[in-house]
Amino acid sequence: MKVKKETWRRLPVSITHGVLLACRTVGATIKKLCARLFARHLLPVYALLLGVVLFMGVSVLVLSASVCAKTGDRIMTAQALEEKSAHFDLVIVLGCGVNANGEPSHMLYDRIKTGVELYQKGLCDAILMSGDRREDGSYDEVTVMQRCAKEMGVPEEKILVDPYGYSTYESIANLAASYPQKRVLIVTQEYHLYRSLYIAEKLDVEALGVSADLRPYTKQLYRDVREVLARVKDVYGVQKDRLFDKASS
Repeated sequence: MKVKKETWRRLPVSITHGVLLACRTVGATIKKLCARLFARHLLPVYALLLGVVLFMGVSVLVLSASVCAKTGDRIMTAQALEEKSAHFDLVIVLGCGVNANGEPSHMLYDRIKTGVELYQKGLCDAILMSGDRREDGSYDEVTVMQRCAKEMGVPEEKILVDPYGYSTYESIANLAASYPQKRVLIVTQEYHLYRSLYIAEKLDVEALGVSADLRPYTKQLYRDVREVLARVKDVYGVQKDRLFDKASS
């Protein structure tokens, strides 16, 4: 009777254990079936997404490379321009960062210096400083650019200012609107020149470019990657504006 009593006491435990084991087995089976099912259905989705991402990435790189290929032969050196006895109506210096102390960043200083040297070599009649000047006075690229050019020896009356150059596109568009039919030299770093010259061509500005790369710059890899995307943006931006102008005329 004692054996029967102990067996009876262990019986519920054995049943519970068996039920738990059965549940675990069924759960594992369901999990495997679900994994297979989702894998079968989602694999094409993942493949499609990967294909779209790769296509977009390649398209961006190809478009950026085409901009560089179309404009690379218009990037000149001051020496080459002097040898050709070239002369331009304007040098446009494109603005960029100003430090918190009011001094130009290295990139901006080198652009100003390059533009001034082109003027002093007699390659142009005047310098146009194009950059961002905020209405509240909290940030002002063109005043800094103008001041530096004067300190480098350029007469004040030979320094023109465009305070609405909030972007590369706007700087070139303002140039095209304010100084039509002018021969222009664009001054900025080489990575930036390709896009600037592309925009100038599409806006019917006769322009060549001179690089202001006078030293290595920090965070250049970041700028190069950002510039690839900016080229694509402005390619579509120029086309959109040209279509809009045609529709309006």
